[in-house]
Amino acid sequence: MAVTVAYIGTLIAIICFLLMCYSRKRNSYILTTWPIVGMLPALLCNARYIHDFTTQLMKRSGGTFEIKGPWFPNMDFLVTSDPKNVNHILNRNFPNYEKGSKFREIFEPLGNGIFSSDSDAWKVQRKMMQSLIKNSKFELFLTKTVCKKVITGLVPVLDHISRHSLVVDMQDLFQRYAFDNICSLVFGFDPNSLSVGFPKFLHAEAFDVIEQAVMYRHILPTWFWKLEKWLQIGEEKKLKIANNILDKFIYLHIYKKLEILRTTKTLIEGKEWDLFTTLMAEEEGENVTTKKCDKFLRDFVFSLVAAGGDTVSGALSWFIWLVATHPSVETKIIEEIESNFPQKQVGKLRCFSSDELNKLVYLHATVHETLRLYPTVPFNHKTTVEADTLPTGHRVGPRTRVLIPFYAMGRMEEIWGKDCLEFKPERWIDDQGSMIHVPSYKFTAFNSGPRSCLGKDVSLIQMKIVAIIVFQNYHVQVVEGHKVSPSNSVILHVHGGLKVRITKRCVG
Repeated sequence: MAVTVAYIGTLIAIICFLLMCYSRKRNSYILTTWPIVGMLPALLCNARYIHDFTTQLMKRSGGTFEIKGPWFPNMDFLVTSDPKNVNHILNRNFPNYEKGSKFREIFEPLGNGIFSSDSDAWKVQRKMMQSLIKNSKFELFLTKTVCKKVITGLVPVLDHISRHSLVVDMQDLFQRYAFDNICSLVFGFDPNSLSVGFPKFLHAEAFDVIEQAVMYRHILPTWFWKLEKWLQIGEEKKLKIANNILDKFIYLHIYKKLEILRTTKTLIEGKEWDLFTTLMAEEEGENVTTKKCDKFLRDFVFSLVAAGGDTVSGALSWFIWLVATHPSVETKIIEEIESNFPQKQVGKLRCFSSDELNKLVYLHATVHETLRLYPTVPFNHKTTVEADTLPTGHRVGPRTRVLIPFYAMGRMEEIWGKDCLEFKPERWIDDQGSMIHVPSYKFTAFNSGPRSCLGKDVSLIQMKIVAIIVFQNYHVQVVEGHKVSPSNSVILHVHGGLKVRITKRCVG
């Protein structure tokens, strides 16, 4: 009986969806609550523009809104962009807002990794991650790895593109760059995805498929995408293929490292340093070769590769687009770079320490302004443990899903002022030329509270090094007529890529 009701409800939703899409005006954000199916038709109709749709919804509702889903199954959830509520959820009452089983079901490819786990499982993995990143060798290894990839990988490709006057998808280049970097950091292995030959890059395509499928799992009724999964059709079939591609790659390199563990007593020897080797060294003496531990390592590594690859490439793509389309910002960045790191010789490239990078205040502000408008993770998904009342007075019941739209928060006048839609790095700099501190529950690009992003500094270092090399040596021009919009994904990419032309900048 329940399944029959679900099918009938979905049929009604489809009919309402078609009628709504046929009759609605462009940029209409009216949410109608239909019998049985709730607000599902409006969500489906706006699925392609879900981030902008949510932004308008937040503005019209005052920052908090309850979405009424289909009557069966229960899909009700609360969406809030109000900083008071965000601070309450992510900080003050953190224990009551977990990822929950629904999150793990939707984000199935993550397994029980650091981003999807709760309680002790999360604490163990976060402690492991903190230990790895705080290792005295990590920052040195990070800057060395990033600079090497930029100089030996990105620069030759950009030179090739410039020399042959090619149009290139800059986002594709950054995905290759970031994937090579994270593989080097995690495994000590560079897959050389970023090269002049532009080899087939299945891993980026696999991540894109997974991220899109996970987004649709948020919108569609659970039974519907589970039916697709059982029948192996649609997005679910694509997701399975993509997940298998990434699993095969990750397990291959896990087993290679485990083989080193079995045959080598001392793991960290000279150049053999990387995150996975260090993790294995800390676990040395324990049984880390069982099937259960293999799955744990897979989930841990998958989260690392996903976070360290796609988030960086997405942020770099938006950064390059914004700077390239704002000449005055580009000029200020170049002037700041030149005043701190003047090039002595044409074509002479060098690496930069974190202390040197910290001198570039305007560049730092520009990166923050990019992430304000285009956070790489556009929303946060939580589930209540017990009933709670938010600071705005909204009541949430137990086991209720709560979404925090980080993308929308960057566009709220209440947080950023009337010029919130402007790309304005100066908003981050005070009269003394120092960075202005904005609480993390307002600037949420790196999350907030106990689950704030551990890889924040890693991402910033990568972005700054790329920015220095690119803008000091090249001029990036977005192809005329190329439309740029956010992807419909859990990682905020540029939909359809970023088409640009590259020309060498005269130096000296």
